Amino acid sequence: MPLPQVNRNYTIEDIYNLPEGERAELIEGQIYDMAPPSRIHQEILSGLHIEIGNYIKSQGGPCRVYPAPFAVFINADNKTYLEPDISVICDSDKLTDQGCNGAPDWIIEITSPGNAGHDYLRKLGLYENTGVREYWIVDPQEEKILVYFFEADWIVRSYTFKDKIKVNIYGDLEIDFNDIVI
Repeated sequence: MPLPQVNRNYTIEDIYNLPEGERAELIEGQIYDMAPPSRIHQEILSGLHIEIGNYIKSQGGPCRVYPAPFAVFINADNKTYLEPDISVICDSDKLTDQGCNGAPDWIIEITSPGNAGHDYLRKLGLYENTGVREYWIVDPQEEKILVYFFEADWIVRSYTFKDKIKVNIYGDLEIDFNDIVI
């Protein structure tokens, strides 16, 4: 798991001042370095982005899908800056040229060997408490997906890469991981 830079409380300005090419997230004033993604991480990210984007386009609705790196300022403060792997935002008032101000409707995080605890613990609580409606944790090492649906009394379901997964925020979207992971 990435170690926080705990010498002081950091702000979003510190994130913007990172050296060229260095990526990190800021949670409650602590910086967490982000490792470069693996090939399988990028394959999953690309497949999900295409699948979700095609669905949204076919529906003609207000939602938009953004792959990382895309800034999410989930709290109205200067101490939290995230880059979820996939962010789906259905309220266009939250979108600015800098990213999303407030909670996306649906977030997908794809774990890396060095950050799994970050996604399973720290971000889970943050996303639940800030209004994210649905949160998926995709774990390529374990070939499993955990789906948290916070709107329905905190439902959590576990799937494998061989399953079709219903997206809770949409009535008719299922993602077949057999089509995502080749």
